[in-house]
Amino acid sequence: MKLFTKGSRVSQANYGAGTVASSDERYTVIEFDNHGRRVFITDMVMLGKTDEPAPNKPAKGRRKKAVVAAPAPEPVEVEEEA
Repeated sequence: MKLFTKGSRVSQANYGAGTVASSDERYTVIEFDNHGRRVFITDMVMLGKTDEPAPNKPAKGRRKKAVVAAPAPEPVEVEEEA
């Protein structure tokens, strides 16, 4: 059983290249380039080290604040003089 450190680049047969998010005696969590985050049982997963660099992920922009619509004004009653 080989433990990989956080940030190591690895390759797995079904999912391809990815980056180790965490690893301990029980579980290894890998953030794959094309398949998202997957959790493996450390004793059962077959990983190989890769020199393939991680792809550049676009920076997440800040969300715009939601615009709250103002309530419609209430009608005003006008009294007419007779």
